Amino acid sequence: MAQQTPAAAGPRVYPYNREAALAYAHEWAFKRNPKYYNYEAAGGDCTNYASQCLFAGTGVMNYTPTYGWYYISANNKAPAWTGVEYFHRFLLRKKKDRGPFGREVPIAEVVPGDFVQFDFGGGFFAHTPIIVAAGFPPEPENILVAAHSMDLDWAPLTRWNSYKRRRFIHVEGYRG
Repeated sequence: MAQQTPAAAGPRVYPYNREAALAYAHEWAFKRNPKYYNYEAAGGDCTNYASQCLFAGTGVMNYTPTYGWYYISANNKAPAWTGVEYFHRFLLRKKKDRGPFGREVPIAEVVPGDFVQFDFGGGFFAHTPIIVAAGFPPEPENILVAAHSMDLDWAPLTRWNSYKRRRFIHVEGYRG
C-alpha cells in the first residue's frame, strides 16, 4: 500500500483560537469594524459579526465560489459569511477543505467561542450570536452571548425566550 503524501491527505487541521475570537467579540460588540460592511440595513449584521469573530479565531477563509466562507468586500463575499443557514451548512460540511469546521451539539457541550442560532417561528434559523461564557451546568441562564443586529455583550441566552427552535454549533478547529 502506498503512503499518502501530505498534499493528498488534505489541509492540515489547527485548533480554533477561542481567546482571539472572544477578544474580537468583546471589542466589536457595540461598534462596527470598518474593514467590514455593516449589513444592519440589509437584513441584519448578526452572522457577519459571527463570521468576523470566527475569522479572528482562525485567520483562514475558504474562497470556493458559492459554497466557501470568505469576505473580500460588501458585494464580494460568500453566502456563508452573512447568511445564518449558509453559515451553519458551511461549518457542518463533510468536505475536508480549507476553513473552520464544527458540529451541532447539545447545550451541555457548548464552550465559549461556539455559536447558537435561533428560529423565531418562521421555519428557518434567523440569528447567530457567539457564546462568550458558559457556566456550569450549561443551561440557558448560565450561557452569555455577544451579538449584532441587537448589539449585546455578556447577555444571557434567556434574553431570547420567544424562539421556537435553537441549535448550537461547536467549532472543532480549522483546516489551513
